[in-house]
Amino acid sequence: MNSYQQKWIDILSNAQIKDWKVSALSDDILIDIPASSNVETVLQNLPDVIATLSLDITIPAERVKFILRSSGQHHDYILNPTEADLNTSKGKG
Repeated sequence: MNSYQQKWIDILSNAQIKDWKVSALSDDILIDIPASSNVETVLQNLPDVIATLSLDITIPAERVKFILRSSGQHHDYILNPTEADLNTSKGKG
């Protein structure tokens, strides 16, 4: 686990977002969201939440993938994507 990933886990855990379970998954961050949450709403608001919370991070930014999991589904959100991430997403059209 890198220090940037650990900082995000600490911030998300300290934010005490109701019923979110935040943990490391390899180099990524797994966020288990309760089935009662509207995942689409969470995904729409996630960039703004991340932007606001990132103001508390003073260490150099690194690539980190947030994996939101709820009711057997998962959605990814990559912060500071690498060239490989960008090339992979281009091929998914």
